[in-house]
Amino acid sequence: MYKNIIIIQMKFRKEFDSIGKIKVPSDKYWGASTERSKKFFDIGEIYVQKILIKSIAIIKKAAAIVHKKDKQIQPKIANAIIKASNEIIAGKLHENFPLKVWQTGSGTQTNMNVNEVISNRAIKFLGGKLGSKKPVHPNDHVNKSQSTNDVFPSAIHIAIALETRDKLIPSLDLLNLELKKKVKKFKKIIKVGRTHLQDATPLTLGQEFSGYQSQLEDCIKRVKSAVNEIYFVAQGGTAVGTGINTKKGFDKKICKEISKLTNIKFKPSKNKFAALAAHDSIVNFSGTLNTTAVCLLKIANDIRFLGSGPRAGYGELNLPANEPGSSIMPGKVNPTQSEAVTMVCVKVIGNHTGITIAGSQGQFELNVFKPLIAHNILQSIDLISDSSKNFAKYCVNGIQANIDKIKSDLDNSLMLVTALAPKIGYDKAAEIAKKALKNNTTLKTEIIKSGLMTEKEFYKVVNPKKMTQPA
Repeated sequence: MYKNIIIIQMKFRKEFDSIGKIKVPSDKYWGASTERSKKFFDIGEIYVQKILIKSIAIIKKAAAIVHKKDKQIQPKIANAIIKASNEIIAGKLHENFPLKVWQTGSGTQTNMNVNEVISNRAIKFLGGKLGSKKPVHPNDHVNKSQSTNDVFPSAIHIAIALETRDKLIPSLDLLNLELKKKVKKFKKIIKVGRTHLQDATPLTLGQEFSGYQSQLEDCIKRVKSAVNEIYFVAQGGTAVGTGINTKKGFDKKICKEISKLTNIKFKPSKNKFAALAAHDSIVNFSGTLNTTAVCLLKIANDIRFLGSGPRAGYGELNLPANEPGSSIMPGKVNPTQSEAVTMVCVKVIGNHTGITIAGSQGQFELNVFKPLIAHNILQSIDLISDSSKNFAKYCVNGIQANIDKIKSDLDNSLMLVTALAPKIGYDKAAEIAKKALKNNTTLKTEIIKSGLMTEKEFYKVVNPKKMTQPA
């Protein structure tokens, strides 16, 4: 009964580091350091993000270019490093980065993982033996003029800048555009305003949406402003910020190459001691994401509340029916896109709290919470980007106004009485509103009954359209 079972025996090679020899899967490009890290930091299920690996590879390529130009590394070795780095940058070799987020606080394991993969891949290009560290050494060549302490924070900055430019801003811009469309589409629809969750004076649905759009536009401006601080990187500071084991000017040269590779103008940090020991610019950037999350939470909640119903809620908006909403209640449609956004926002707010605490943990010359900071900030960018895009495409784009419900609520609103106050006084206006509520009648009925106004005078004063703007 077992004759068809195929047993696959994994093959290994021996790699070595300062600790000694260790077996490494023969079909993988990582080395001894990575293999040890897999064992000793097998914590949770969250892996280091691909964009961070890509950003580290960008640094390795840039360093190799500089070293080749300065004749610090043989051209053939530099070229092999560049070629291997290019593969990682292009999204290849993913299976060779098996490490989890929770590792040493500087990110050494991840930096060495990239060093080893590039080294072994370069060795293969040059016809050498994997694991030999010849002719391309992971430390002496791939990591030349670098330390994890400056590579990792620089990579975080590069990743933030790339993701902000390529994902975050485009997604927020798309949502902003869809909100602008609704502002224009709903500009003539007059509805009941609400304060304290109670009926208030009228406004247009367009004005209501203009508040959402303005909020989001301000958030986009904040993100664009905060990312300017991210363009300053720690590269060149090496171990503690002094730049030991680098040549003078290396920081400027590598930033120039990184800028070419990313089409983003990166510069050396003004003070590399601060760049290694603190991450205030990331904390600040995370703050803009936190504010954006607060903004989106308000917008998404308002939209799902205004779309509640269809018969026992506010019912002012008809939201797109993207999928069945209930496994037991047939025909039920839920505000799923809004709910997803609100959950994302809560997560981003939580991530910011983590980044804030982690940012405070720079003891002396090094902050040792770098992997957490990297994970949280990149996850927040990713979540806000994806949820904003989906919210724009699958919710805001398809929102329709429920004109009949909006008109009915407006016609029956007691807060139209506000327009009467300048004519008959606050106290008498309040009395009219209370009588209408008690008698389940209208303001018009009660004020005519009181003899304070005729029907014609009432309609002249109580004009919802005029109430949506200053007199």
